[in-house]
Amino acid sequence: MTRTIAPLPRGQRQRLAPLLALYAAEMRAVLNGAQAASPEAQAALLDSHPAAEVLLAEDDGAPVGFAILFDLPEVVFARRCGNLDDLFVRPEARGRGIARALIAAAVAEGEARGWSHLRWIVPEGDVAAIALYERIAARADWRSYVIRIDPAASL
Repeated sequence: MTRTIAPLPRGQRQRLAPLLALYAAEMRAVLNGAQAASPEAQAALLDSHPAAEVLLAEDDGAPVGFAILFDLPEVVFARRCGNLDDLFVRPEARGRGIARALIAAAVAEGEARGWSHLRWIVPEGDVAAIALYERIAARADWRSYVIRIDPAASL
């Protein structure tokens, strides 16, 4: 099996639609039934957003996972940092190191760009993701909070 992880350029992000549909369904379960946009609308947003970057994991040319990254200013150290906004691996492809490989690719990108750190948040209900993150990363010293501006966008 040949695995590749590479940036997915704008104009090709509709390829994510099947993975985004699976991801949204899984997150609805984790986040108590929250409704998500269509996978096509999600992919179109990723395609049009100037700061969104996508890493695509493929096994033998078939998409099996993705990571969505943002390169952000980090004012405390007057540097940049990475924000891993979303990470997903197809359920049948889990347990093969794909999530770890996506995170490693994000870290490598951060090293190349001189990021001070890579950060991400995870819903408390995402037990499998938390189990992985506890093994490969240090828990941050801060909490995450949210103010819901649009109640319909409860993801």
